[in-house]
Amino acid sequence: MSVVKNYLGLVKFSHTIFALPFALIGFALGVSYQLTNQLAIENIGFKFFLVIVCMFTARSAAMAFNRYLDRHFDKLNPRTAIREIPAGIIKAEKALLFVFINAIVFVIATYFINTICFYLSPVALFVILFYSYTKRFTYLCHLVLGIGLSLAPIGAYLAVTGVFNIVPLLFSFAVLFWVSGFDIIFALQDVEFDKSQSLYSMPSYWGIKTALNISRFLHMISATCVIIALFFGDFGYAYTIGLLVFIGMLIYQHSIVKPTDLSKVNIAFMTANGIASIVFSIFVLIDLYIRYNHLF
Repeated sequence: MSVVKNYLGLVKFSHTIFALPFALIGFALGVSYQLTNQLAIENIGFKFFLVIVCMFTARSAAMAFNRYLDRHFDKLNPRTAIREIPAGIIKAEKALLFVFINAIVFVIATYFINTICFYLSPVALFVILFYSYTKRFTYLCHLVLGIGLSLAPIGAYLAVTGVFNIVPLLFSFAVLFWVSGFDIIFALQDVEFDKSQSLYSMPSYWGIKTALNISRFLHMISATCVIIALFFGDFGYAYTIGLLVFIGMLIYQHSIVKPTDLSKVNIAFMTANGIASIVFSIFVLIDLYIRYNHLF
């Protein structure tokens, strides 16, 4: 069990609360689309299982690769020196093997979902693994991370329907700008270290105050996306409640993190965004459930 615990720590398993709820939204939207258009849903339980497998393996591959690639920087940074690889809990080569295993399982799982997911699986892997290199050459690394997590809702939707649709795409854009914004807040902790190691981030490149303003702007775009989805998705009151909570958590995290006080960065990063993701997804699922019962 200690080995499992170590690898769960390596990939920050607790951070699945950010993307997984949006994957569930994408999957539920796909089911709703099929039911509304009286289209068959084959092996829905098995597909749901495969989507969960894809979520965990893709994310595990990305996080483990990031830890592997950054192991030398992590060892130098007091905040990250306790991580599994620099602390010697998990050997670097075993972490890399873990990456390969998860990537292979991910591709195999997409094969059993449908053709389009299988064909797009190398693209998805490239995006989520490429992120680990970006901090070495661009301060736009936060947006690349956002793109990686934004694949969750549209990917889950494709798993059910096999086609693209504007509503799950709006959720993907919401995730993109939401994640990019809170990753900027998270990066505030390492401004001086990033400068000393010539690593790129918006806080180290633009300064803390400007980076926070950019984060606010990105979160405004994210909020706009979920508001637009309200109308395109023909959602009801339950969605509206979830939307208000989501936007409220965006406002809250910016109210507690200030250029002169970064003591609450972790509360903003983990607590506020965790609540935003989980509560929002619950109310979206409730709204879709109400719609299903109304149809039938």
